[in-house]
Amino acid sequence: MSFFAGLAKPSDFQKTASPVMVPFKSLIQVDRSLSTPVFVQVSDQLGQLIRRGTLVPGQRLPGSRQLATLLELNRQTIVAAYDEGMAQGWLESRSGSGTYVAAHFPEVRPQQLTPEENPHWNRPTISQPGYAFESTVFLQRPVLTQSAGLRLDDGLPDIRLAPMDELSRAYRSYFRWGNPQAHFGYGDTKGHPLLREQLSLHLNETRGLQTAPDNILITRGSIMGLHLTCQVLLRPGDIVVTGETTWAGATMNIQKTGALLKTVPVDQYGMDVDALAVLCQKNRVRMVFVNPHHHYPTTVTLRADRRLRLLQLAEHHGFAILEDDYDYDFHYLSRPILPLASADRQGMVVYVGSLTKSVAPAFRVGYVVAPSGLIDELARLRRIIDRQGDPMLEFAIGQLFKTGELKRHFRKALRTYHARRDYFFNLLTSELPNAIQFTKPDGGMAVWAAFNPVVDMEKLARQASFTGLYVASGQAHNPPGQQLNGTRLGFASSTEDELEQSVLILKKLLSEGSGR
Repeated sequence: MSFFAGLAKPSDFQKTASPVMVPFKSLIQVDRSLSTPVFVQVSDQLGQLIRRGTLVPGQRLPGSRQLATLLELNRQTIVAAYDEGMAQGWLESRSGSGTYVAAHFPEVRPQQLTPEENPHWNRPTISQPGYAFESTVFLQRPVLTQSAGLRLDDGLPDIRLAPMDELSRAYRSYFRWGNPQAHFGYGDTKGHPLLREQLSLHLNETRGLQTAPDNILITRGSIMGLHLTCQVLLRPGDIVVTGETTWAGATMNIQKTGALLKTVPVDQYGMDVDALAVLCQKNRVRMVFVNPHHHYPTTVTLRADRRLRLLQLAEHHGFAILEDDYDYDFHYLSRPILPLASADRQGMVVYVGSLTKSVAPAFRVGYVVAPSGLIDELARLRRIIDRQGDPMLEFAIGQLFKTGELKRHFRKALRTYHARRDYFFNLLTSELPNAIQFTKPDGGMAVWAAFNPVVDMEKLARQASFTGLYVASGQAHNPPGQQLNGTRLGFASSTEDELEQSVLILKKLLSEGSGR
C-alpha cells in the first residue's frame, strides 16, 4: 500500500502529465502564524516533495488557479511560489504548456519502510560512527555551562563583577578608531596588535616574563592555545607526562595527537618531580603538562625547589614544558610565586593563559607565550582552522589594559574573592566538619574537597540538583582505577549569602543520608 494512500479524498487529486496522483491539499500545509511568507512556505514544501520523490522529474503541476483553489490561497501567491521554485531550480516553465518539475533531477525511488523489505535499512550514514569516522571515547566529556541558581562550580568567576560598562565603551570606540578599511578587514592571525602589545607589558610587569609582542599569540581561550601547541610539538608515539590527576581538556588534546600519556603522583607540594626524573631515565619524554601555580583539580602550588628541578630536567632531557596558568591573577597571601616561564632561559616553556577566569567565560580571549619561531608556526596552523580572532573584542580588551580598567577590575575581584574564600572556609569548617577534608587554598577560585568515603558523590550531586544547587560529582577527576571521592567547590562566583545557602543544602542532604 502506498504511504500516501488514505490521506485525501478523490476530489483532492489532480490529473497531471504523469500517471502519479498527488494529494496537494493534504501534503501542502500553510501556517499563517509563521513569519515565513506563505509563498515561500508553498515553494519550500514543493521542493520537499520533489526531493522525496513524491513529485517526479518532468511531472506537470496544476495551473496556478487550480492549485490556488485547492489550497484556498490567492492565485498570485501560487504564481509567486512557482516563480520561487523556478529561481531555486526545482521547477521549469514550458511556454503554452504550464509549470513542470525540472527534468534534470534524477528520479527518487521511495524506500520501503521495514528492515525486512529494505536490505539497506541498517546501512550507516555519514552521521553515524563507522561510516566515515570513529567516535572517540576520550572526547566524550560533558560540556560545562553556567546556569542560573545556586552553584558550587568548578571555580568560575562572578560575571556580575565584570567591567561590562567599560568594555562596552571600549567596544564602541572601535567603530570610531583608525581607518575603517583596515580594522574591518582581515587582521593579523596572531591577534590584534594593541592587545598583544598591552598583554606583553602586563605579563612582564606582573609575572616577571621577558616578552615582546612577537612572543604572543592571541587565541580563543587557553584551550585553543593548548590544542595548537600539542598539534605542532607532538607526534604519534611521543611521551607526555602529566600529574595523576589533571585537567581533562589537556589529556584530550594530547591523546588526539596520538601521543602516549604517562603520569606521576601529585602530593601537597604539587607534581612529584623526583618521580618524573626516574621516568625520564627510562623514557624519552617529549612534553610535561603542568599547572604549577594551582594544580588542577587539587589547587596545590608546586613548591619552589620542585620548580627549579623541573626546569633543570627539561634542559637536561630536552622536553618541552606546557605551563597552563589558568588563575594566576588570584592569589591571597603575599606576592604569588612567579611562573616557570619567568625563570626559563633556554626556551623550554610554552606559557598558556586566559582571561576566561579573570573576567568572564564568554570572553574567549586566551594567549600563548613562546619563542617567536614557535609563535609563527602556531599562527600558521591556527590560520587553517580560524583565520583570525575577534579583532573588535581584542581591541576592546587591549584598551581596557591600556586605560588601567582591567587592572582595577583584577584588584576589585581579588579583594572580593579573598573575602569569599575566607567566608566559605569558615562555613565548611563549622557546618561540615566531619563530611569533608580540605586545605584552605592560598589562591584560585575553588576548594578541593575530599568527601567521607561513605558518601556516594554521584547520588549527592543528583540530589543537590533537585534542590536547585549545582555540585559536580567529581568523577572526571578520578585517575584510572582510583576513587578520590572528591570534587572542586567553587566559591568565587557566589555571594556570601549564596555560599551560605549552598553549604546548608549540602549539610541537610548529608545529614539525611542523601549521598549514601
